[in-house]
Amino acid sequence: MIALHVGGTFIRGCVLGPDGSPRVGERWFTRPERGPDAVVESVLAAAASLAARCRPLAAGVALPGVVDETSGRAVRATALGWHRIPVRDWVAEHLDLPVAVGHDGRTGGLAEARAGAGGDCRNFLYVSVGDDFAAAPVVDGRAGPGEDGGAGEFGHVVVRPEGGDRCHCGRHGCLETVASTTAVTRRYARTTGWRGVTAREVYHRADAGDPHARAICTDAVDALVGALATEIRRHAPERVVIAGEPGEAGPSGLTSLRATLAGHLASPAVPELRLARFGEMAACVGAAYLARDMVTEAELRPGRS
Repeated sequence: MIALHVGGTFIRGCVLGPDGSPRVGERWFTRPERGPDAVVESVLAAAASLAARCRPLAAGVALPGVVDETSGRAVRATALGWHRIPVRDWVAEHLDLPVAVGHDGRTGGLAEARAGAGGDCRNFLYVSVGDDFAAAPVVDGRAGPGEDGGAGEFGHVVVRPEGGDRCHCGRHGCLETVASTTAVTRRYARTTGWRGVTAREVYHRADAGDPHARAICTDAVDALVGALATEIRRHAPERVVIAGEPGEAGPSGLTSLRATLAGHLASPAVPELRLARFGEMAACVGAAYLARDMVTEAELRPGRS
């Protein structure tokens, strides 16, 4: 199986081995500023590149935003400039393969439930923090759908209603404008003049005492935890599985998240926090599982010769 996760900064790809483990990891720049059609062409080229490495039986695609998983359409992905894009049909035609499409929050949760940090937990909340956000509750190995197929549109919860930066969705002060990796790097560059510093490096600089980095990272963690606390109250998970920044970024990451979260929730309600096993590749691996499930179900279908 092959799979892609289409994000606002990167298109990530993987090849799933026969044993169910990802064998190859690739990534390509999305560059959405080129326009929605150019992003589609990049997705098709990335899918073809992966398919050339093996003989896949099917492909999976994980998408951000609002996704109609039944029709395989990207209903709305503002970071990509996509509206009602028939992703499944176009990738299937390009590769001549069956294609499964899922929301990246749900596919990431699926990957962690099957072979990751949620495998021994009946009820957990999967949260991905990167250039965009995704969140999905997972119960008994199944990731629940968000409102309108958006897995809660976690990144577009408004956390800074007054004076917040404008988001690509058109609103101001969304979580993505404060706590995404893109926001952290942009805010650090705007404050210090240092460009090309990654979000992880900003977190490490905060640990080392850089006052600008510390202020930006503290603000990002506070915003993330505020939104996360709302999701925890809603779903009451036993565990929260976090993929990406800031969870992986040293002492100011997961430890800071735990401490800040404890200040937002009553002690009995604070769930265990764990890093995702698959990290930034979780959504991609989960999309590959979707593709494998689709093939398995087809093989078991009555009347198949």
